[in-house]
Amino acid sequence: MPSLSAAPPLAAAYVVLIVYASLYPFAGWVDMGVPPLAFMLEKWPRYWLWSDLIFNVLGYMPLGLLMGVWLQRSGRRGSWVVLAITLAASLLSLTMETLQNYLPQRVSSNVDWGLNTLGALVGAAVADILRRRGWLVWWSGFRGRWFDPDARGVLALMVVWPAALLFPAAVPFGVGQVFERLSLTLGDWVQDTVYADWFPLTRMDLEPLPRLTQAIAVGLGLLLPVLLGYSIVRPWWQRLALLPLVLVAGLGVLALSSALSYGPVHAGVWLTDTTGVGLVLGLLLALGLHLAIVNQAPTSPYLAETLQVWERGQFIHFHGLAQWVGWLWPYAALAYALSRLAARGGR
Repeated sequence: MPSLSAAPPLAAAYVVLIVYASLYPFAGWVDMGVPPLAFMLEKWPRYWLWSDLIFNVLGYMPLGLLMGVWLQRSGRRGSWVVLAITLAASLLSLTMETLQNYLPQRVSSNVDWGLNTLGALVGAAVADILRRRGWLVWWSGFRGRWFDPDARGVLALMVVWPAALLFPAAVPFGVGQVFERLSLTLGDWVQDTVYADWFPLTRMDLEPLPRLTQAIAVGLGLLLPVLLGYSIVRPWWQRLALLPLVLVAGLGVLALSSALSYGPVHAGVWLTDTTGVGLVLGLLLALGLHLAIVNQAPTSPYLAETLQVWERGQFIHFHGLAQWVGWLWPYAALAYALSRLAARGGR
């Protein structure tokens, strides 16, 4: 069975990210009476920053790279692939810039459109270079030796997992807390309606977690991606090698998140004695279970009502996108795990 590339789901997720970042806050839509494409004829802006130019290029490079890897591995090769990817990404950017005409808090820019297009071109060209140098073939061989042929869903989830940790939370490695926010949202929707009595508890008064419970939550949060990864690798030594990779990625992202939020001096503010106990617990659980995990093990991480995060901050990281990823990642993983089990059950 040939391996299916993880690039398509990652590219789709990245398109969602672009749309979110381009159209946030999705409110205040108004027709300002300006021709939709008038911004295309504007001159170079009087005030600009190098950082803005660089980020507009870098923002679309991953999309071009992912789409390029996808098409190259599908057997579609040549300069026309790079051109097609560039045109598709350019059309996406043009659509986003045009829609920004109707958002008072956003500004349409032909410079942004041009730089986004350049970024996609560079990403697609890099994918073509990787193919020409044989690195995509090498990756296919490496993946075939390490992972199941149908591993692309798990690989995509594991790539997204660090992003789910970016938004600071009271419990390190904690993702998936949606119940309080969901309750408040439902309360707002049904307020002053006949359904108001259906949701009497619109706010959950959450008590501080005992330290042991916090440690357990940290350990389970670390164990989730480990078990997910174990479901697509077989030999015990590969599972053993996967564990430190997950740990390093998770610790690195938590340190980065704290450094961006509170300053570089506080990069380790989340590493308390309780967190340390949780990390050790997660490592011990992973090491103790890695030989006994079978293909159905991806369900275990998603008995995750024990994994609760109490976060009361505002949408401040990447317009709240990191928080959304943190909320939704375990549920996406759950949906994938269930579909994987259903497919295996059918076979």
